[in-house]
Amino acid sequence: MTSDDALPPAFLRRIETHSELTPDQAEAVLELITEAARVDGQQAVSEQGRLQLRGGPREGVRHLLLFLEDDLVGYAQLEDTDPIEAPAAELVVHPAHRGHGHGRALGTALLAESGKRLRIWAHGGHSAARHLSQVLGLTLFRELRQMRRPLADLRLPEPVLPEGVRVRTFVPGEDDAAWLAVNAAAFAHHPEQGSLTQRDLDDRKAEPWFDPEGFFLAEREDDGRLVGFHWTKVHGEEQLGEVYVLGVAPEAQGTGLGRALTTIGLNHLAASGLPTAMLYVDADNKAALRVYERLGFVTHEVDLMYRTEL
Repeated sequence: MTSDDALPPAFLRRIETHSELTPDQAEAVLELITEAARVDGQQAVSEQGRLQLRGGPREGVRHLLLFLEDDLVGYAQLEDTDPIEAPAAELVVHPAHRGHGHGRALGTALLAESGKRLRIWAHGGHSAARHLSQVLGLTLFRELRQMRRPLADLRLPEPVLPEGVRVRTFVPGEDDAAWLAVNAAAFAHHPEQGSLTQRDLDDRKAEPWFDPEGFFLAEREDDGRLVGFHWTKVHGEEQLGEVYVLGVAPEAQGTGLGRALTTIGLNHLAASGLPTAMLYVDADNKAALRVYERLGFVTHEVDLMYRTEL
């Protein structure tokens, strides 16, 4: 999320709302996001948001394109899929066109589209985003921390799995349904991760970074039921290894499985020659924070989410 102030003449700017984007529109939006990330140092639109740009319409997803005459200079995405929470949004303005009210215009349009029930991410937590949230009448309610640690000196105790549990790697096409089920159970409290569908999984499997050899599944030896997983991800350009998703089924929580899976994944990333590992964790998840801090992770940056008070 970005902010700006002075408003240009209204006739120069228009906002279009689409339920799906054409390939050319999606490519233009991705170019805008990439240019903003080059300047800002992080993506203004999340991985999920970028995946939803392509592949046709998505239930509950709308795309707002802001044009200055015929030039695309701003983009916002609104996702209204949570049955309880307000619709969630992300927005970005091209760095060369900031300071002219485009962020405010997109934010106002998002409020109108959402019926003034809105949650909006500010990736990186920049001061400009905080200012825009105040202008739009939003208040802070969630902090997501990105934590990092070096891998060069990784010396963790050998992972100890609970009795009767073994670990293997993910088999695309065979493990999809079982993984989706354990993911939903492990993240029943998490509106974004816990609601992933087969389409969401297929999107990620089609990405260049996907590697099933870095996707670890914990299963019971007696019946093969999945009870946990650690999905790692490699950001090749940045040379970062990520604890992408780590989940433990409710019945296996408190057994040490999460720590064992974390160690297995980190060892895999270190063996790949990556210098640094990263992960995301909610700031109010004190138990997870303590675990990651004991493993040597420290906060690198924060993403903030603001919302209306309706």
